[in-house]
Amino acid sequence: MDILFGLILGGLITMAVVTYLKIQTQKKRVNSQSVILLDKIKKVYKFITVEGDFAEIYHYEDVKERFLKLISSTKKALVVVNAKAHVGFDFSKVLLEADTKTKTIIIHRFPQPEVLTIETNLNYYDKKDGVFNKFAASDLTELHNDAKKHILDKIPESGLFNAAQQEALEAISLIENIVQTIGWRLDYDALKIEQPVKAKALE
Repeated sequence: MDILFGLILGGLITMAVVTYLKIQTQKKRVNSQSVILLDKIKKVYKFITVEGDFAEIYHYEDVKERFLKLISSTKKALVVVNAKAHVGFDFSKVLLEADTKTKTIIIHRFPQPEVLTIETNLNYYDKKDGVFNKFAASDLTELHNDAKKHILDKIPESGLFNAAQQEALEAISLIENIVQTIGWRLDYDALKIEQPVKAKALE
């Protein structure tokens, strides 16, 4: 009888240990899954939703004066700027929380659309040097930066931000697809997408 009782007790203890180890393993696996999911979303990083083409004429003029401002020399150029702007979302700014109990990724904050890249191509026309005021390499670099800023200032009135705003759900859908790959769920019920603001200078 004592032997039978010992076998039953031993069996119960073994089952308890196995169950405990199984629960702990499951917890570690779920925690690991949440970390993998968050890392995957961060690795997507930037998601372009719309692009716009711009063609602008930019007038450049620089005047230098010498001899007590009695003599001036002007260098100038007419620049045709062709640019392509990409607007979308930076996923590194998404605020996420992982609920391991329900296997749910919760989005608490989604960023506003922003200018992700601007590709510019400059063509120079009517480029003229002054007598003692000639174009240098640094002038062309400055001209290129000024032209890019000129395009950046045009983007808010172009409607690209509004178009990107309408594509926000597509960006969220991308996150949802990533989450669903390992059997989790995405919760964005409480999400409020911020309104776009004026374009900021690219880093």
